[in-house]
Amino acid sequence: MRKIQMVDLQSQYQRIKPEIDAAWQNIMESCAFINGPAVKQFQSDLEQYLHVKHVIPCGNGTEAIQVALMALDLQPGDEVITTTFTFIATAEVIALLRLTPVLVDVNPDTYNIDIQAVEKAITAKTKAVVPVHLFGQCADMEPLLQLAEKHHLHVVEDACQAIGAQYTFADGATKMAGTMGIMGCTSFFPSKNLGCYGDGGAIFTNDDAMAAKLRGIVNHGMFVRYYHDMVGVNSRLDSLQAAVLDVKLKYLNQYIQSRQKAAAYYDEAFGENPHLIIPAKGKNTTHVFHQYTMRLQQTDRQKLVEYMAQQQIPVMIYYPVPLHMQKAYRDERYRQGDFPVSEQLCNEVISLPMHTELDEEQLQYISSHLLRAVQMFSL
Repeated sequence: MRKIQMVDLQSQYQRIKPEIDAAWQNIMESCAFINGPAVKQFQSDLEQYLHVKHVIPCGNGTEAIQVALMALDLQPGDEVITTTFTFIATAEVIALLRLTPVLVDVNPDTYNIDIQAVEKAITAKTKAVVPVHLFGQCADMEPLLQLAEKHHLHVVEDACQAIGAQYTFADGATKMAGTMGIMGCTSFFPSKNLGCYGDGGAIFTNDDAMAAKLRGIVNHGMFVRYYHDMVGVNSRLDSLQAAVLDVKLKYLNQYIQSRQKAAAYYDEAFGENPHLIIPAKGKNTTHVFHQYTMRLQQTDRQKLVEYMAQQQIPVMIYYPVPLHMQKAYRDERYRQGDFPVSEQLCNEVISLPMHTELDEEQLQYISSHLLRAVQMFSL
């Protein structure tokens, strides 16, 4: 049996090695490393895949969210609502821009932002909402967009874990994760469903004026060479990474299907176990399984993780601490117990290996040992 990894990028690379190597060789021969043809080609191809008018490549997913918020011209002290159960980058950029992060709880089934909690958190200072499409499925966007319209709020989607996921509206219309708000953001970190071999990110929008503004911000606030009309940043996707992403984009739907197949195997193995709660799928969204994150019930998680490590099976905890309890983000507005769902999830969740190269032998090995561990360490 091949070594089990949380993400097996080496095996994935071997499958597409000739295409990747040829793409990189073309870049090396042209020496068009920054804003070259490969970047423009990937941008165009991703626009077609997402059915969105504009893709603005940038340096990474964190900068994508930062640049998107910069483009809204928010002022220090303006409030931005987001979830407390997410990776730190979502709130990090809000704080860096001297905006006020307003945290809310999540749905206990999908782990995505609770729309009713968002509504209760809106004040006169609220200017934007950043829903996170966590672990690979969309937040419930239709009621969120209706709420945002009612209160004149911007919606900036954090789709860094959900590229390729689709959301279906009540009228039957479907849209891709990251294309429903005024802007959407994604990360191309290597472990993502569409990942490069370094750092990378992008912003999506259907708004022409916003797209033009974003392109200036990522390029030092420059629209005409050496004329800087606004404060910007240096955030670029380099040509080597764009070439990798363009090759992988052709396989993204296949990659998603492989992840869904692995998730279905896990679901079948764990679905009837009283100590395990498998991931719930939102009723209006597909799930692309960036992570397979489940909940333990009445089980010693630490002992289980240690046992799995002894069997050479990596198990991760996404996330062990909610944002409102992180040292850097402690705030007198929030106390332990204010977000009971997120706090409970942080004590219960585990994530199993999830990637495109998992085979049945590995899945059987992982599942059998997890079931054994649950039996051994149930409380």
